[in-house]
Amino acid sequence: MTVRKLHQPRGWAFGLGVVILKPTLLAATSRTWIDGEKIPATGGCLVVLNHISHLDPLFAAHFLYDHGRLPRYLAKSGLFSNKALGTFLSAAGQIPVERLSRSAAGAYDAAVAAVRSGECVVVYPEGTLTRDPGMWPMTGKTGAARIALETSCPVIPVGQWGAHEVLPPYAPRPDLLPRKNVTMKAGDPVSLDDLRAEPRTPEVLAEGTERIMDAITAIVAELRGEEPPAQRFDAKQAGVKPTGNPYEDAHEKKHEKHEKRKGRR
Repeated sequence: MTVRKLHQPRGWAFGLGVVILKPTLLAATSRTWIDGEKIPATGGCLVVLNHISHLDPLFAAHFLYDHGRLPRYLAKSGLFSNKALGTFLSAAGQIPVERLSRSAAGAYDAAVAAVRSGECVVVYPEGTLTRDPGMWPMTGKTGAARIALETSCPVIPVGQWGAHEVLPPYAPRPDLLPRKNVTMKAGDPVSLDDLRAEPRTPEVLAEGTERIMDAITAIVAELRGEEPPAQRFDAKQAGVKPTGNPYEDAHEKKHEKHEKRKGRR
């Protein structure tokens, strides 16, 4: 693995994060970084990944930092409501986004501005942890394609596997023993050149998004050594709620049925 030096100052927030988090990640997991040199060493770019664990941003940050980039995330606005955490995230250049609201447009503008200023912006196009039963990448949202087409920046797909074994989706605590391996692999830039001059119609944005998700899925399939589903999982069509724990409602209904049965006795 080739480790690159940073070409920009870390700042106090990233400096603190490196001192605290990097040794923790190294102690808790092993890692396999593949083709990280495909991430541009300088200049604005977009890195797009599949989303399988709440730990994903930490491992992605580790991957990017080892290859000379500081990640700028589109982070849930709720994380900024805590004063200490909000101060840290803001100092680290992270971008708050209010999901499923009109305010999300502000996050898009901030992401475009960050790319244009030479930053490495990280986006999980699915918008949340995958709901696919097999943990394959599901249908993506158009935000990443919109940013890419607006800025004409390189879009680097990254497939990852293993973080879900450290912290499964919505699990209350990590599973650290035995020690898990996290693998991340960067791919070639997604080809969007033919779409850049086109009007930003829903069809063009959908095509760009599909290419991005295809590139991510192909890398994940390579890492898993398996064939992905022929059709990408669509949470909306499946009636699965788009944010939060999709299993909570089922658990609550099961609990309500149990309580009703108890009441009949």
